[in-house]
Amino acid sequence: MSKETKTKTVAVALGVCLVCSVLVSSAAVSLKDKQEQNKQLDRLKNILVVGGLYSPKTDIGKVFQENIRPFIVDLEKGAVLPRERFDAVLNTDDFDIKKIASSPRYGMKIPADEDIAGIKRRPRYMIVYQVIQNGAVEKIILPVYGKGVWSTMYGFIALNNDLTTVEGFSFYDHGETPGLGGEVDNPRWKRSWVGKKVFDKGGNVVIEVLKGTVDPGSPKAAHQIDGLSGASLTTRGVDKLVRYWLGDDGYGPYLAKLRQEGKG
Repeated sequence: MSKETKTKTVAVALGVCLVCSVLVSSAAVSLKDKQEQNKQLDRLKNILVVGGLYSPKTDIGKVFQENIRPFIVDLEKGAVLPRERFDAVLNTDDFDIKKIASSPRYGMKIPADEDIAGIKRRPRYMIVYQVIQNGAVEKIILPVYGKGVWSTMYGFIALNNDLTTVEGFSFYDHGETPGLGGEVDNPRWKRSWVGKKVFDKGGNVVIEVLKGTVDPGSPKAAHQIDGLSGASLTTRGVDKLVRYWLGDDGYGPYLAKLRQEGKG
């Protein structure tokens, strides 16, 4: 092959690569907004799922608007943040846990000895959702997240208006191994959370995800959930993230304030 032919071959190859890269980049940019919309829709769907408001025919946006009331809570004080303190970052319309947690103003570093969920940073403020039925608060939905084996798992836990009974549990974003840790998506396992008690009479977090299976005859059975078979590390991660977020460093002060106000 002559030098001229080699040069032409390389030039053609580079040209093809350049055209392909431009096409891929253009497609990624043009689809970004659509992808973000789909992620937002899936998040709203999961809120409705744990709130018991979803069916395949559900108009997600309409049902959310009619039945879900979002708030932002100051986790340390347990108080609802007034809307006049909302801004472009901190608001209920596009609350982004990752963005808030990494913010120097709205996020905070978690001391290593307190970071049982393995998340390193958390928001100082979190969004919470009330499920409203016939003008009354029926459930409260709390975002939770924590470290699994391969990923940070993001999800929701719904509590009855008694503020201790689980009404729903689901993850909307994770990268756990399909068939093992990925069984956090198994509908049967998620249903096993419903009816479990998070707190004891003293308000202490006692819910527990076991490494094995729950003994129905155990006095602790009402607080326990079966572990994921073959996925002990993911199971441990779920157990720890739930304990963290429902404890004193998470929603504990907010739930305590609701109880004091007679709302649970």
